[in-house]
Amino acid sequence: MKVFVSGCYDLLHSGHIEFFRQASQYGDLYVGIGSDATILDYKHHKTLYPERERLFMVKSIRYVTDAFINAGSGIMDFVPTVEALHPDRFVVNSDGASEEKRRYCEQHGIEYIVLDRTPADGLTPRSSTDIKRTLASNNIPTRLDLAGTWIDQPYVSTYAPGWAITISLVADFEVRERCGLSTSTRNQIRRLWPVRLPDMDPEMLAKLVFCFENEPERADGIISGAQDAIGICVPGLCRHYYNAHYWPEKIEQCTDGRILVWLENHLCLVPIFPRRPGCSVVEGRQLNTNNVKQLTTAADDCWNAIMQCDIQQFANAYAASFNAQITLFPAMIQPGVQHYIDHYSAMPDVLAWKMPGAGGGGYLALVVSDSATFRKTHSEAIPLTIRRK
Repeated sequence: MKVFVSGCYDLLHSGHIEFFRQASQYGDLYVGIGSDATILDYKHHKTLYPERERLFMVKSIRYVTDAFINAGSGIMDFVPTVEALHPDRFVVNSDGASEEKRRYCEQHGIEYIVLDRTPADGLTPRSSTDIKRTLASNNIPTRLDLAGTWIDQPYVSTYAPGWAITISLVADFEVRERCGLSTSTRNQIRRLWPVRLPDMDPEMLAKLVFCFENEPERADGIISGAQDAIGICVPGLCRHYYNAHYWPEKIEQCTDGRILVWLENHLCLVPIFPRRPGCSVVEGRQLNTNNVKQLTTAADDCWNAIMQCDIQQFANAYAASFNAQITLFPAMIQPGVQHYIDHYSAMPDVLAWKMPGAGGGGYLALVVSDSATFRKTHSEAIPLTIRRK
């Protein structure tokens, strides 16, 4: 009896070994492994271990009869392997189960078995996601801009002053480059403090980061907006008021646990392609007083809705802020982005959406009815943890 399982197995851990043990009880176990190219294309990140090394490790496990690098792509990359192997059973754990996999097995006469994720006796439950979070627990935070951003550039705020709203996020997920989550600022921070931010006044820390990143001899002549440094360095929910200067006139912080939990319950990220090389999101910009005031008004409305924990008003203001952004900077919507917007906006539990940062690619940041419920049926969705201190 041939039994087949499939996965990436990049951070090989005891949970994988126990899964292999359980699956091998159903017959001779064969393992399909996601290729480097598939993982890069599907998950938008490079593997920690190259495919040949992962193949070596999996083959060395005593419960495994043989293992192969899957020749397909995407979430169904195992199809060519299955067609060559002709297994009798396909075993998945509950996290990796999907209707698409079940239908495929049904169509090909393969028994589909779903196992609960359980640790070996006496061991702590392990998952790749948990390990990544542990590795990142002392990492540099990132930030998500909620509303009003672009106002931190003086060439925007000269038309009308206003607030930018950000949240500082624990980097308990892989923060991909060129995806709107301030990776350029985080990389500059790592030059100063490679492991963690120093324990000092957050506003002073943000100003130090801003001045370091925008040193006078910077070759490209581009000044990064202060919302990046402030959003990373100031914990919790934060808004900062810009009026024709690079640094805000005032900063207001919210660390109310009730409000932060409410935000976490209604926000998540879904990955799309990274911003492409050579992409300029400022080409064709439409700067005028009316367009900028739409941005500042939406930010005011967004803050007020958050303070009241009013989900419908928050979604309306969040959407209005993004619409104002792309009115000012239409090139934020690069070719291919609209496909993802159309896909997620059609879902009834998605209330609003935007692109983080300057757009062009990266992620969609969604406002949803309930983040935990949404993630049960959308494994690609990333939960957000707002930094408390």
